[in-house]
This record gives sequence, structure tokens and C-alpha cells, in this order.
Amino acid sequence: MLKRKHPSKTIQRGSATDAAYVAIREMIVFGRLAPGSWIAESELANVLHMSRTPIREALQWLQHEGYVLERGTRSKSRMTVAPMTLGDAHELYGIVGRIEGLAGLRIQALSPKQQAALVTMLKKLNSELLRISKSASPDPEAFTDVDTSFHDRIVEASAGPRLLAIYKAVKPQTDRYWRLYSNTLMGDMAESCEEHNEIIAAISSGKGEATERALQKNWEKGAERLVKAIIKFGERGVL
Repeated sequence: MLKRKHPSKTIQRGSATDAAYVAIREMIVFGRLAPGSWIAESELANVLHMSRTPIREALQWLQHEGYVLERGTRSKSRMTVAPMTLGDAHELYGIVGRIEGLAGLRIQALSPKQQAALVTMLKKLNSELLRISKSASPDPEAFTDVDTSFHDRIVEASAGPRLLAIYKAVKPQTDRYWRLYSNTLMGDMAESCEEHNEIIAAISSGKGEATERALQKNWEKGAERLVKAIIKFGERGVL
């Protein structure tokens, strides 16, 4: 049973459908709606203090983006949270790697001052990631938050509005995988930090193609690490 909660200030902004979309997506990404679980519109409406109309519209939006699936027959069907599978993980990481790579190509369009500011921020974030990964009791949630900021800063600094919109729609789906399997991946995160150093060096050089390659490498290696974890601990929500 979902716990009842009052919408945050973030959820209250925008239209009711936008608010429902953000809230339900957050539930999926953070695992409060488990992979493969059935979705009840009435229960979500109760939890989010909304009518069923924006809930239904938000679910259609989320279905279009791959967060939820429709199962059943033509006459009777229900929405379920998308399962977490090897194939889906590989595809998602490949897509986000390509999107970030396209953003990386545009790094050379930034001014030297903008590049320098971005590099300074990324070095700070990566130092924090390394500190977390080497601590006696690494905090996967903290690592996830900082790692997300690292990648977001790059795309936000270089991508155009269309590319940024696509990134924001797809990227949270990779966060969903990371948050579920992160406890098993923390031992490999120093390797990820080294890959981040290659990204930072490429941005420092101002070379778009080098930045693209470094970003895609980080996502390809990340997919390899994730796949090993899924093979070891199993897919989730597969009916």
C-alpha cells in the first residue's frame, strides 16, 4: 500500500498533469512503485490528492516515455511499472551515452571562460565522488546524487533545448537502475571517477570529439558494470 503524502512545492508547480507526471515518475525512479507492479489510478489519486483525470493523462505520458507499460487484452488492460531487464538497461545506457555524446560535441562552442567554469565545477563534483567511493561506508544515495549532478552540468552547459528535453525525459530511467543496484556497484566507482577525469580533460582541451568519446566510454563501461550486477542479482519485475 502506498503511503499517503502531501505534494511538495516542486510538485505543485505547473498544471495538474505536469504535477502528476513528476510525482509518479519520482515514485518509479526511487522504487516506491516497484518494477512490474500494477498501477491503480484511484490509489495514486488518493496519495497525491488529485483527481483521476490528471493521473490518467500523466500515466499516458509516462507510457509514451517507457516508464510504464499497458498489459492485458484490448477489452481489459492495466498499467504496470516497466520491468528492469538486461536488454532495457543496455538500451537505456546506450541512448543516454549518445545523447551526452552529442552534447559533448558542442563543448567547443563554449567560450574559454565557460569551459573553465564547467571544468572547475566538474573537478569539485568528481573529487566528492571519489571521496564517497573510498569512504569506510560508501553512501550509494549520496554518490548517485553527485554523479547525477556531474552529468547534468555537462548537458545543461552544452546541449540545445531539444537535446536537453530528450535528455531530461530519458536520463531518470538510468537513475532508476542505478538506485536499485547501487549497493552492489560501489566497489567499482573509483573506476567511474577515472573515466570522469578523462571527460574533464577532454572538456579542458575544448575538443568536442574527444569529449564525445569520453562521455560515451563512461556510459559503455557503466553499462558493463550494471549488466554484471543484474546477471548476479537478477532482473526485477519480469512477469
